[in-house]
Amino acid sequence: MNVLSLFDGMSCGQIALNKLGIKYDNYFASEIDKHAVKVAKHNYPNMIHIGDVTKVDPEDLPKIDLLIGGSPCQGFSFAGKQLNFEDPRSKLFFEFVRLLKECKPKYFLLENNRMRSEYKNVITDLLDICPIEINSALVSAQNRKRLYWTNIPYIKQPNDKEIYLQSILEKGNAHRKKSKCVRVGGRGSNDRHEWDIATTDGRRYTPIECERLQTVPDNYTDCVSNTQRYKMLGNGWTVDVICHIFKNMTF
Repeated sequence: MNVLSLFDGMSCGQIALNKLGIKYDNYFASEIDKHAVKVAKHNYPNMIHIGDVTKVDPEDLPKIDLLIGGSPCQGFSFAGKQLNFEDPRSKLFFEFVRLLKECKPKYFLLENNRMRSEYKNVITDLLDICPIEINSALVSAQNRKRLYWTNIPYIKQPNDKEIYLQSILEKGNAHRKKSKCVRVGGRGSNDRHEWDIATTDGRRYTPIECERLQTVPDNYTDCVSNTQRYKMLGNGWTVDVICHIFKNMTF
């Protein structure tokens, strides 16, 4: 199996594949952020980075079986300026559409923020499939609602694992009385990554705690500065949501 991941970031899709034990021959990643590339390569030295998505040519690649991506969402988000498809960052979504048409993979997955219905409908029409909205709270200790467009079959809501803040705090920090029944992220925070800067008992969440919120392995991002760790974790996927979706693939 060959995977093409667009806007790969720190390669959360690859974490999910490995967590599920899904074997792949090649993992091609399009990403231009040098810090995210460093983290991904540090953890997966055999992956193949292919740079700018606008320059990706399927003729240079083998047959792609799985195409995944979470295109930049600042132009779509309720929390953003809602510049929709005229925002240069959101225009990158059309690169996903282009490569979906050119690669013709067996499966695809596109993730994005919740957005105004007119934007969502455009994406739905172009991908010819309706999204499913999943809140990361079902599989992690954070409220984080996202839309997932995928042709992977039989995707339903995950069972609630009932994971709360208390379980992700590092040793010595798990003393907040209410944390046994609290999830990170309140009203409006789902689209703004507020947990990046949030505090518990007057302190900032540690990078490891943020990794746990995203169900990323502890210290996965520790080869870059904490500033970059917070940034890429805020922009990344909740891995266990992706696992929930990927587990229905068959090859």
